[in-house]
Amino acid sequence: MVSIEKIKELRNVTGISISECKKALKKSGGDIKKAKEFLKEVGKKMVQKRMDKETKAGVIDAYIHMESKVGVLVELNCESDFVARSEDFKKLAHELCLQIAVGSSNNIPILERKWIKDESRTIKDLINENIGKFGENISIKRFIRYEL
Repeated sequence: MVSIEKIKELRNVTGISISECKKALKKSGGDIKKAKEFLKEVGKKMVQKRMDKETKAGVIDAYIHMESKVGVLVELNCESDFVARSEDFKKLAHELCLQIAVGSSNNIPILERKWIKDESRTIKDLINENIGKFGENISIKRFIRYEL
């Protein structure tokens, strides 16, 4: 039996559903580190399953730098309006705006760029992690960066 405290801890760290956290902790014998690895593997499998699903709902987010010298618009799509309206999905869209505002790497495709908060990961890693979290396909439909 896995304690509710461990389930809560894993959920707080990963954002994944309580039932998935419970399964992961059971499979890992209560070890949080092993449970996180298990959830990563489950997430990878989910990404593969969801890639063909159409992303027809979503949000458009904007960011304008304080000095108004850089502006960004991002359209981030998912499968359902339920996920699109969630605070976590909106935060992801804004995170992508900030990412695009900081980097002017026009030669590097957006999904291959390093994530500004963790250089060991890419934007694709961030998107895939959120596909596992939401259980839906997510795509960056389009974006534009304006600079004065």
